[in-house]
Amino acid sequence: MRSCLIVILILLTMLAWTGGAPAAADERVDPMAALIKAYPGFLDRVDGNDLVWKDGTRMPIDDHRGAKPFDVLLDEPDIKDMFAMRYPSGEKGIPPDVNFDPGRVRYLPLFKKVYGDCLKGSIAGDAVNVVWLPRHFGKSVKFGRINGAAEALTKVSQELDNLPDRFMDYLRPTQGTYNCRPIAGTDRLSAHGFGIAIDIAEAHTHYWLWSKAEADGRIPYRNEIPWEIVRVFEKHGFIWGGKWYHYDTMHFEYRPEIIATAK
Repeated sequence: MRSCLIVILILLTMLAWTGGAPAAADERVDPMAALIKAYPGFLDRVDGNDLVWKDGTRMPIDDHRGAKPFDVLLDEPDIKDMFAMRYPSGEKGIPPDVNFDPGRVRYLPLFKKVYGDCLKGSIAGDAVNVVWLPRHFGKSVKFGRINGAAEALTKVSQELDNLPDRFMDYLRPTQGTYNCRPIAGTDRLSAHGFGIAIDIAEAHTHYWLWSKAEADGRIPYRNEIPWEIVRVFEKHGFIWGGKWYHYDTMHFEYRPEIIATAK
């Protein structure tokens, strides 16, 4: 009896230390809640299997097709598939596991409704000039203003501009921002077509298609981009293509919903 009382007292003490309940080892933000919070001017709520927009539009969250092969996941995702791979924030996640491309899955109807469809000419007017590295470069790049994307890039630019000079070779000149084009080798519209992506300097970049696969078919990972640069982008809602198995280390993409659910 005495030993039982001691155990109870210990448990009560632990509950007090943790605020009343044991903390989950890997507690994750609900993806749909994060999505709604990331697009506050557009999304309203979840109703059953529907993501409900402020204008009343409904989009199914789960297409009930079950687990999809990797290529199908990229070409025919539903909304929940965008969160199937959890982005690793901070100084971790490389080299990525085979076919681990967190944030590379995009449900295009959602992005077209938020940012517009550049193939129909509905984005160019919403692309604004952002001065890239005011002191160290000073040239403007085009970036979408919708949902705070250009504002976020401005903050990134200002913060990167304060890094020591040795980092500037990784950041200038830029290799492109807004560009209405498909992803190479696919029919899928690039994130650049929504005005939410920037490619930094090519001199130190690596791209998976430029690498020869190893004997077992695995793509060898390569990267030169410093963590100091990655941290600044992630701080302001951008994901980095260097954390993809199909890596694109010059590529940064405004995806606040992915950062919000990162581990």
